Amino acid sequence: MLLNQTVEQLRRLRLSGMAAAFAQQLEQPELQALSFEERFSLLLDREITRREDRRLSRLLQLARLRQQACVEDIDYKHRRGLERSLMASLISGDWIRARHNLHLTGPTGTGKSWLACALGHQACRQGLSVRYERVPHPRRLWSQTFNSGRAPRPPGACRRSAWPPFHPRYQPTAHCSLACLPG
Repeated sequence: MLLNQTVEQLRRLRLSGMAAAFAQQLEQPELQALSFEERFSLLLDREITRREDRRLSRLLQLARLRQQACVEDIDYKHRRGLERSLMASLISGDWIRARHNLHLTGPTGTGKSWLACALGHQACRQGLSVRYERVPHPRRLWSQTFNSGRAPRPPGACRRSAWPPFHPRYQPTAHCSLACLPG
């Protein structure tokens, strides 16, 4: 009876990983031979692992990554112009800690979205909050922004010119991006 109460108390304290590990220890008689410190260490390890897994799951869900990608699978042999030194600095996540955003641009089919998702997944594994956003085509982005009233009208010369407006202020610079989130 005392053991069931202990498991319940662990759950009430929101130590569900410890509770599960304790119940598992009760079912395995070979673990009874371990010392108290060793058994307690196993319980603590299970709780820490469970909390880290839940945090990673939450961060990945909030990041809204569109693809399953990881930085270990980056192919540097493919001709995309990826520099290992630049990628190493991006993988470290220092740009996120400095509250910078990352915008990737390039031709269609070069792996911008996949690369952004891989960097976002790596950041989440480091415990950092990110958000994946796909920026629409520049024409669509400009017309949505202009039609919603969120952007001022372009200067007169651009207002009269043919589509697209060739004013640098209204040209988006990215097709997909990772934004660092506070917290």
